[in-house]
Amino acid sequence: MRSLLRSSIAIVLFFGAIHWALAQPATWFPVPLASGSPILFTLELPAETVAVAARWQNHTLVFFRPSHSKAWYGLAGVDVETNPGDYPLAIEATLPHGGKQTINQQVHIESASYPEIPLTVPDKFVSPSPADLKKIAADQALKNKAFAKTATKPLWSGPFRPPLKVAPESDSFGTRRIFNGKLASIHRGEDYHARPRTPVLAVNSGRVVLARPLYYEGNCVIVDHGLGLMTLYMHLSHFNVKEGARVRRGQLIALSGGTGRVTAPHLHLGVRWQGAYLDPVKLYALQLPILP
Repeated sequence: MRSLLRSSIAIVLFFGAIHWALAQPATWFPVPLASGSPILFTLELPAETVAVAARWQNHTLVFFRPSHSKAWYGLAGVDVETNPGDYPLAIEATLPHGGKQTINQQVHIESASYPEIPLTVPDKFVSPSPADLKKIAADQALKNKAFAKTATKPLWSGPFRPPLKVAPESDSFGTRRIFNGKLASIHRGEDYHARPRTPVLAVNSGRVVLARPLYYEGNCVIVDHGLGLMTLYMHLSHFNVKEGARVRRGQLIALSGGTGRVTAPHLHLGVRWQGAYLDPVKLYALQLPILP
């Protein structure tokens, strides 16, 4: 009888400890958050936790735990066009024997101010011909197919690094651009001054899901890093990788150029998470865990 009582108390204490741990809120970096920010969510949970998933801004967020860590991590982002405000984060943890626990909290996003700049490009990039519009639509179908090919686990490991060894930024993420005084758009990436045929490096490990010429992007490489996180390298002069190839951080994947809609030769790097476009420079600042 005493043995049964001790076992019952142990079970109560065990599940009570799990419930207490799950009641702790998630933390994230950077703080504060603004439109265009990548986010690293962190959760401290009991070692017995089996899986963690979340819903945020209509996205499914999968948490992962490195083998050497007690913490669970979720990599996400705030699209450049997201309005400021509080957005609910709903986390569900799967416990041993199929039990579930949830955490609900608000994640605050602040406003971000981006400048507006005028640019001049060939008229065909502002008012495409019917033939060009057909090409643009075909390109979009290719990109949509590539974006759907994301791995179900992280392919990256450790921090992301810039794609060029030495090159200053020339046009910042989020700027509102007016082409030829007619067409306004949001700059969804970071531009780097780069002489033609400058080596372009993978910013982290992943798999090439697209490597071909496109109308606006010029010669373009898209690398999937898993769980909907992708990087896009545009206006290239030469491909050094093929679709389907696995790449590692720092590997040569292309040479820079001036193809597509450009005002001068440069490299455009985009970061996309489940359809949201993020600031590459802020991604470099995340202290991401090393994964096996």
